[in-house]
Amino acid sequence: MAAAETVDIRRSDDRANTKISWLDSKHSFSFGSHYEPENTHHGLLLVNNDDIVAPGTGFDTHPHRDMEIVTWVLRGSLVHQDSTGHSGVIYPGLAQRMSAGRGILHSEKNDSWTLTGAETHWGHLPPEGQGDEPVHFVQMWVVPDESGIDPGYQQLEIDDELLRGGLVTIASGMPEHRDQAAIAIRNSYAALHGARMQPGDTVGLPQARYLHLFIPRGEVTLEGAGALHEGDAVRFTGSGGQRVTATTPAEILVWEMHASLAAA
Repeated sequence: MAAAETVDIRRSDDRANTKISWLDSKHSFSFGSHYEPENTHHGLLLVNNDDIVAPGTGFDTHPHRDMEIVTWVLRGSLVHQDSTGHSGVIYPGLAQRMSAGRGILHSEKNDSWTLTGAETHWGHLPPEGQGDEPVHFVQMWVVPDESGIDPGYQQLEIDDELLRGGLVTIASGMPEHRDQAAIAIRNSYAALHGARMQPGDTVGLPQARYLHLFIPRGEVTLEGAGALHEGDAVRFTGSGGQRVTATTPAEILVWEMHASLAAA
């Protein structure tokens, strides 16, 4: 049965918020102690956390299992280390995915570069404009097709020019995106797209049973719905094809999903 068409706008200020000394985290869905039984997921997307982590701090080593976790950094840089031996610095324009599989431990820390002439652990200075500052990133979780798979990690830099003016496939497990996606996720019904947009730039949303549009930076207008501000999200069911136009420099993240948790 085809899903009924709906366009559900969720405003930034309506999100639950975890705020402590080193973390300001806003949750699009139920997360941790913020549980709402009617707001646990959309399609295959269970977590869309909009996080700001203070310099020199971060998430200590903690476990995950049976989840595909995609991290997208907007400002600053984030150090990832996990129990399978993978490590890396995630910065704007770098697509990153961790498959928790049958179980993995990892940590995520603000990579507070100290620009005193000393080399970083990568042997070079950080990208221009990134220093001792908070790191702002969006972390998104989708379920894998199978439980108990081998844990995994993948990252790939996407040239900034590819994210200006059109949607780019950041992560996907869908067969039709195998030659387009920067990184792979182990869900054959889901794909994450993103765009960096200048005022006046317009992109069209894909057609899908479920879509999740998130505005992590800037302001846009959505065809038929009006203005969307930083932190706003839209949940589409049985829809797609609408145009999104930037009114300020903006960045958008779009999950295209062709199944729901119940039917995955």
